[in-house]
Amino acid sequence: MTKFIEQTRYKLNLSFDMHNVYSYKTKVAKIDHHHKTILVKEYFSRTTTKHINYVSTLLNYKVTRL
Repeated sequence: MTKFIEQTRYKLNLSFDMHNVYSYKTKVAKIDHHHKTILVKEYFSRTTTKHINYVSTLLNYKVTRL
C-alpha cells in the first residue's frame, strides 16, 4: 500500500517516494521507515537541506547524517 502525503511547499524541485528523497531530480537521502529516519550520506546545499528537513517534518522522522 502506498501512502501519499500532501506536499504544500517546494513542489517544483522536491519529490519523494516510499524509499528516497529527490531534490532537483537527484537522489539526496534514503527513507528508513523501520527506524523512522531519513539517512543523508553527504553534505548538500542549503536549499537541498531544506528539502530534506521538510520531508522529515512531513513524515515526523528524524534526519540522520552519516
